Amino acid sequence: MSGAAAAVRRILLAGVGPSSHLPPLTVKLLHARLLRLDLLADLSPLLLRAISSSGLHLHALRLHSLLPSPSHLTFPFAFKAASRLPDPLSAGVQLHARSLKLPSHSNPHVLTSLLNLYAKCGLLHEAQRVFDEMHHPSTVSWTALITAYMDAGSVQEAVAVARNAFASGMRPDSFTAVRVLTACARVTDLVTGEAVWRVAEQEGIAGSVFVATAALDMYVKCGEMEKAREVFDKMREKDAVAWGAIVGGYATNGHPREALELFFAMQAEGVKPDCYTVVGALSACTRLGALDLGRRAVGMVQWDEFLDNPVLGTALIDMYAKCGSTGEAWTVFQQMRKRDIIVWNAMILGLGMTGHEKIAFALVCQMEKLGMTLNDNTFIGLLCSCTHTGLVQDGRWYFRNMTQLYHISPRIEHYGCMVDLLSRAGLLEEAHQLIEDMPMPANAVVWGSLLGGCKIHRDADLAEHVLKQLIRLEPWNSGNYVMLSNIYSNSGRWEDAAKLRLEMKAKGLKKVRAYSWVEFNGKVHEFRVGDKSHPLSDQIYTKLDELGMEMKAMGYKPTTEVVMFDIEDEEKENTLVHHSEKIAIAFSLLTTETGETIRVTKNLRVCSDCHTAIKLISRITHREIIIRDNNRFHCFRDGHCSCNDYW
Repeated sequence: MSGAAAAVRRILLAGVGPSSHLPPLTVKLLHARLLRLDLLADLSPLLLRAISSSGLHLHALRLHSLLPSPSHLTFPFAFKAASRLPDPLSAGVQLHARSLKLPSHSNPHVLTSLLNLYAKCGLLHEAQRVFDEMHHPSTVSWTALITAYMDAGSVQEAVAVARNAFASGMRPDSFTAVRVLTACARVTDLVTGEAVWRVAEQEGIAGSVFVATAALDMYVKCGEMEKAREVFDKMREKDAVAWGAIVGGYATNGHPREALELFFAMQAEGVKPDCYTVVGALSACTRLGALDLGRRAVGMVQWDEFLDNPVLGTALIDMYAKCGSTGEAWTVFQQMRKRDIIVWNAMILGLGMTGHEKIAFALVCQMEKLGMTLNDNTFIGLLCSCTHTGLVQDGRWYFRNMTQLYHISPRIEHYGCMVDLLSRAGLLEEAHQLIEDMPMPANAVVWGSLLGGCKIHRDADLAEHVLKQLIRLEPWNSGNYVMLSNIYSNSGRWEDAAKLRLEMKAKGLKKVRAYSWVEFNGKVHEFRVGDKSHPLSDQIYTKLDELGMEMKAMGYKPTTEVVMFDIEDEEKENTLVHHSEKIAIAFSLLTTETGETIRVTKNLRVCSDCHTAIKLISRITHREIIIRDNNRFHCFRDGHCSCNDYW
């Protein structure tokens, strides 16, 4: 090779690396020089690659069409150039027809490139036919077919192809392992995912941060947090994506404390969290009602990122609203520079669930004035507003007109809101009829809403019918039995309640224990009914006794009918005094400054006795007390509650 040819070759090689591309003009000049030197035939594969890498796809195809004898070294670059055209199919079909006339067609590199082109065109059937022509598919070919199915949204088929690949003896590289583990995560296929991870360990590629992160994500999506943590702890290199996967995994799988521990450990390691990691941490704070920890997490991100990123902004609005700080949620919403419909819907829902239904309705009117199209989630927020404030007529109007005026078909969540609204208002027969008329089978949430109404309005007969549906849907859920037992007890049907408890015992079902938690000094403190495990227990119970004396002086008498079991009134009264939310409030009164707002989160619904007692405590202590139970928010201030005793 002459010196001039060698020089051109060196320049072309320098411009076809994974991170370096020659400018289009340089490539054209090199092409012209090769023509003058009559070296095009020798260096055509390298030139084609350089032209394609520089974005001159039509130029590459014209050059390839002029080659007298294109080979397996040139066709892959031609197919790649064709796949990047606005209309890749026409050029691809012509190339395919030309390749059929040459021996190079059967080359696996050529066939894999052709497979990728048909996949880019969305022609999975043609891509599969090309793959089937391969006598001995390589790892690259298998990966191309798996990727083709994944990109087309046929993830189950992609996993099936992966199983066939491994059964045929394919040895994956790191890219293949990542693709298959990602597919398994999307369809929560734990069996195949674990098999791939074992093979990755055997092949020595499990140490790759990309492979390990994909395995971690697969375990997270399958709900296997112990195995996900094992993968995470073994990783020698942990980037922001890996940290985000484990933090988000704990948050979405119901382990908010672990999520926050790792989030702040990430900060200590000096790793800057990405957007989705912050969202996971805020979600954990939302679950715990940990407002101060949420504020601490917010401090790790530039404020402008929240205002310019709708994903971050939505998570922050949701966290503030669900921690009972609607004012801060509103401030974020007002300051945001990029507000898509998801942001608007988050604010509407936050206002609705905290009893600010008028502002929520006004926001919807503002959306329409701005020309925004309401979607199904907007109506979830509106119906939620109606449910929490007992606005039955408004709820009926929105539910009816979302179809008639906005042409939105109600989802099961919309029906659930309406059943909840009607049930709470005592319109049990209408709610039951709505369930019967639903175009889809009612799920446990919908039936549970009706059962809650039956408890409020003491309709034991309808509750029995509802419970049969719930037992069919959730035979493992003890809460269904507990609620019916409460209904029997409140109606004086002690024998029926006792029989139900015996049935629960025979099936090995236990009542879900109620617990409440509060945040203090960056730590979440959890309390259960009658809990005496806390270091401040003596002071807490002394405080409860003091509050009890003051409440009785104001005419308070415990509502003993809410206690499940048929025991003596004195025992019932003692049980009510020591409900978890009262213990949490007493702890907060001891540990916070005078006048400071108290925030408590509870895993179950606040009972009517505690609701009455907390109203009095707010008056006695001159404190604002915000309780978030599993149903709604209660903001107690000066003897009144924001729910207006409707919950």
